[in-house]
Amino acid sequence: MAKAKKEVAVGTVKVTLVKSTIGRIAAHRASVAGLGLRRLNHTVEVQDTPENRGMINAVNYLLKVEA
Repeated sequence: MAKAKKEVAVGTVKVTLVKSTIGRIAAHRASVAGLGLRRLNHTVEVQDTPENRGMINAVNYLLKVEA
C-alpha cells in the first residue's frame, strides 16, 4: 500500500496574524477576518488569487506571509 504524502497545494499562500487588530480601522479588521484569521499567531492557507493578494497587501503590517 502506498503512503500518502501531505503536499502543499499549488497556488496557496500561508498567512499568519502576528499583530493585533485592536485599534485598527474597520476595513483592515474586515480584511483579516476575510482571510480567515481569528487570533494572534493563527495560520491559514488561502488560495493565491488577486482578491486575497489585495487583502494581504492592505494589512501586510499585521501579517507574516509564506509562499
